Amino acid sequence: MPNYEIFMKHIVILGNGISGITAARHIRKRSDHKITIISGESDYFFSRTALMYVYMGHMKWDHLQPYENWFWEKNDLNLVKAWVEKIDFDQKKLRLSSGSPIEYDQLVLATGSIPNKFGWEGQDLPGVQGLVSKQDLIELEENTKFTRKAVIVGGGLIGVELAEMLRTRKIEVTMLVREKEFWHSVLPLKDAKMIAEHIESHGVKILKETQLETINPGENGRVRSVTTSTGEEIECELVGLCAGVRPAIEFLKGSELETDNGILVNEFLETNIPDVYAIGDCAQQRKAIGQRKPVEAVWYTGRMMGETVALTLTGNKQKYNPGNWFNSAKFFDVEYQTYGWVWSKPKEYEKHFRWQHTTEPRAITISFNSETELFQGINTYGIRLRHEVIDRWLNEQRKIGYVLANLKEANFDPEFYDRYEKQIFQSFKNNLQQATI
Repeated sequence: MPNYEIFMKHIVILGNGISGITAARHIRKRSDHKITIISGESDYFFSRTALMYVYMGHMKWDHLQPYENWFWEKNDLNLVKAWVEKIDFDQKKLRLSSGSPIEYDQLVLATGSIPNKFGWEGQDLPGVQGLVSKQDLIELEENTKFTRKAVIVGGGLIGVELAEMLRTRKIEVTMLVREKEFWHSVLPLKDAKMIAEHIESHGVKILKETQLETINPGENGRVRSVTTSTGEEIECELVGLCAGVRPAIEFLKGSELETDNGILVNEFLETNIPDVYAIGDCAQQRKAIGQRKPVEAVWYTGRMMGETVALTLTGNKQKYNPGNWFNSAKFFDVEYQTYGWVWSKPKEYEKHFRWQHTTEPRAITISFNSETELFQGINTYGIRLRHEVIDRWLNEQRKIGYVLANLKEANFDPEFYDRYEKQIFQSFKNNLQQATI
């Protein structure tokens, strides 16, 4: 049975993204505490991952709201649209950009992230922007009304989303990628090369091992071009800053709250200040969990943190345990999934087996420990696997031979494996034999 606390508290959640709203929903399920959610970005929680589909015309603005407007009142969730300018932790009070200050008993910081900027000359010119918030999408609509050419800085997941969005409006796109291949900081080289070729097949020009030097203004004060690390000047009316994100915590700098890149938290998501917690993109683990990064700007980890902190705030103190690493995305029309650890540059003990379709952008890369033969992780491209099956294999510490022999169990698309499973298995078997010769 839920462990309801006896007395009522006022819990204030700063941020209405997936982390903050998940926390609010689960607190409400387990308690009658007063809950206030503050955000200056939007009136209601919206699906951030669907922003691109609004721009491309597949969805309308209203479709971004997962809940009807009556949901908030019915569940007694008080929404305040305002920016927080300062937090008085001693007095437990938030000072807002508009309206009266708000007092709290417990505070959950879920302020999310913002695009990275690295001090480039011209990075604040009109026509230069990121793609994280609702405001960014509104700005993009304005910036691309008369845009013919765009430059995207960075080759990550947000960068490829922006590229796909712009190409639907016939805008010429050039991506500046500092690695040898697209997203090679995350993907093994052959995987990265295959995805780069696929992105280029959609009319995107990728300049590899190339970085941004300056963003140059035109006579109208807007962006006119960029200059790259190779000295090339590229004309453009839009620059997309997609070189990663950072925690949105600038307004907390100089306060007694301990921060590094993000807000420092322990395994219970507690900060150094009593009754103050941090979750989602803005939180940084004091001690990294396994091989995970201390800051993870990932949708599902934000949701899990929201659920965890809700349990703690309703009397059932919980450690944050994200389990096995996984993620998914799309590179235009190629679905990507990753489970466990497949390092871009294999560790000393790590071996990769890889199969790629001869004509289509479909591939599998499997990582295993060369000494113990334990399965460590898998990347798939154009192939969908069942999360619960791969997760179970990782937890059961299955060996590579078992995984190869049972890939069909994990398959989400029987038609694909009916046609190619034998080829995949034989390819890995041949690779294994060659590795032992």
